[in-house]
Amino acid sequence: MVYITRKEHFSASHRLYNPDWSDDKNWEVYGKCNNPNGHGHNYEIEVTVAGNPPKETGMVIDLKKLSDIINKEIIDVVDHKHLNCDVDFMTGVIPTAENMAVEFWKILETKITGGRLYSIKLYESPNNFVEYRGE
Repeated sequence: MVYITRKEHFSASHRLYNPDWSDDKNWEVYGKCNNPNGHGHNYEIEVTVAGNPPKETGMVIDLKKLSDIINKEIIDVVDHKHLNCDVDFMTGVIPTAENMAVEFWKILETKITGGRLYSIKLYESPNNFVEYRGE
């Protein structure tokens, strides 16, 4: 099995907030990430595809094709957007890195052919990232 990864980046803002909780509870759980006007990140996403490269091409997936899929389905939709307000597939979802990775998976899983989606790593900062493998 071979694993191949494409990295892309985007900038977006969000507010971590649970509408079912009081302002005090939201502040207690999310702290300054609960700023009513949101805050932003320069995200990096790594999408890994697993498979056995066929002899004809030697590639699990063409990295240009993978880049095009990630950009069309994810980056073009979220880049320079407020995730709580501007992104339809995030409606009703608290936009933590964990939830974002799961939502990205749902979108990309059906779009990738020639290999299978193995993992999504989403870096919120150089020090904080989440990895999701569709479990």
